[in-house]
Amino acid sequence: QVQLVESGGGLVQAGGSLRLSCAASGRTFSSYAMGWFRQAPGKEREFVAAISWSGGSTYYADSVKGRFTISRDNAKNTVYLQMNSLKPEDTAVYYCAADLFVATTAGTAAYEYDYWGQGTQVTVSS
Repeated sequence: QVQLVESGGGLVQAGGSLRLSCAASGRTFSSYAMGWFRQAPGKEREFVAAISWSGGSTYYADSVKGRFTISRDNAKNTVYLQMNSLKPEDTAVYYCAADLFVATTAGTAAYEYDYWGQGTQVTVSS
């Protein structure tokens, strides 16, 4: 069992930055991969970024590559998503997720993840 709690969402102007955090508890954090997904109103949940257990491997959706950075601090049981140069199309509820069966890589599909946080709203105004 893993519990995930996101924080850091909010309202920001286009071109601004936000850093999302996801605190995990319940299982050894350094033993599994983590991902960030987002869902905009009326749209499917989509992959944003993922990171292996060590942080040595990271993966990004093309839409955020070069603007977003995923990282993790295993000592703090926390994964982060630094979002820069935000655009109105980045507006969505952002979810972190844990994949307990993968460690050295990280998946990009929602079905690969076993536990999800409650989500945090990110709104980018134009």
